[in-house]
Amino acid sequence: MGLTPTRGRIVIITGGRGAGKTRLCLRLAERARAYGWRVAGAACPAVFQAGEKTGIVVQDLRSGETRRLAQRLTPGSAAQVRTEGWAFDPDGLDWGNRLFASAAPCDLLVVDELGPLELVRGEGWQAALEALAQGGYCLALVVVRPELLDVLPAAWHIQRVVDLDCQPAGD
Repeated sequence: MGLTPTRGRIVIITGGRGAGKTRLCLRLAERARAYGWRVAGAACPAVFQAGEKTGIVVQDLRSGETRRLAQRLTPGSAAQVRTEGWAFDPDGLDWGNRLFASAAPCDLLVVDELGPLELVRGEGWQAALEALAQGGYCLALVVVRPELLDVLPAAWHIQRVVDLDCQPAGD
């Protein structure tokens, strides 16, 4: 019962660390599948050990398969791709890029997340940026940190920005 994929609407999900961006993407992907939508792309849940975030995996939203994406940066780490605090696994990045390159056509495209690697340094999920630009989806959910909202491509047709840090007005 798929929809007709085109260059669809983009909804940005933003919020600080621990706000629930990935959890929301996973729940919305599950809900979309329950309605018969074809879901593609990737979510990147955290890995915790003893209550501390020690890593990140990339999960294929079509198959459910996961691969290691990043781990906490340690002193003397030889990681070629890194951000503040994180060392990225080149194989995990390559695999994720292949997921995004083959995501279309789909009804729901999930990109969790576009960060400084992609939006500032031209690394990371470059295939996700291409998939968003080329279309072949009806709706895209894209996770972006608040501090990077100003560098999103102007050509994107952003339907809405959902800020998970925004608190409803109190009584």
